[in-house]
Amino acid sequence: MSTDGHQEATMPTTRDQRMLRLVKGTDAAAVRQRRAIVRRLPRAEDDPVALLAHLDEEPVSDEEPPKRRWRLPLIGAAVALALALAAAILSGYQWYQDRALDDAHQRALAAAKQTSVNFVSVSASSVDRDLQRIVAGATGDFKDEFTRGQAQVRTAVVENKVESRGTVLRAGLVSGDRRSAVVLVAIDATVKNVKTPDGRASHYRIQVDVTRDGKSGAWLVSKLQFVG
Repeated sequence: MSTDGHQEATMPTTRDQRMLRLVKGTDAAAVRQRRAIVRRLPRAEDDPVALLAHLDEEPVSDEEPPKRRWRLPLIGAAVALALALAAAILSGYQWYQDRALDDAHQRALAAAKQTSVNFVSVSASSVDRDLQRIVAGATGDFKDEFTRGQAQVRTAVVENKVESRGTVLRAGLVSGDRRSAVVLVAIDATVKNVKTPDGRASHYRIQVDVTRDGKSGAWLVSKLQFVG
């Protein structure tokens, strides 16, 4: 008791009493903050070296730290990039396929037109070279059949003094892929022989089946027939 009649306030003597006095009258946030601070500070009887090591640490909050939201945009950008890359690869592959197919069709047309012209362009003065050119552009059944009858054809050309020259009017692809095709070829030819020395005009429509050779890659005629 003090001399002026008022009861003297009792000083807190324990650590818990000091803690209660420290947080009395404060709001909930301040209480949590102070509790956090007190929880992080080592006790007085702890090693002083450990105490110094904790002086520069920030107070620990009981609240959960905010999540890093930057990860979602980053993942979204990565997914978009992967999809764009996949679309580009697919588009490039499709472009390559279309280009390869178009190239195959052009080569098939060229081979069909050339062999058709060779077939109707034969001269008695160059018969061996002309017939060999036809054989070089043939394969399969057509090559076998023409080779078997080559000697007979040569005899007929020489004896009749045949002079024939053909020109392609038009050619069109009926069907085809990267390995085979069917082509229609329209040809005009002028044919001279012992019966018509002045020559006569002839018109042919020829269906030509062509196949790409697996080894050389050349397009060769596997079937040739007159259709009109």
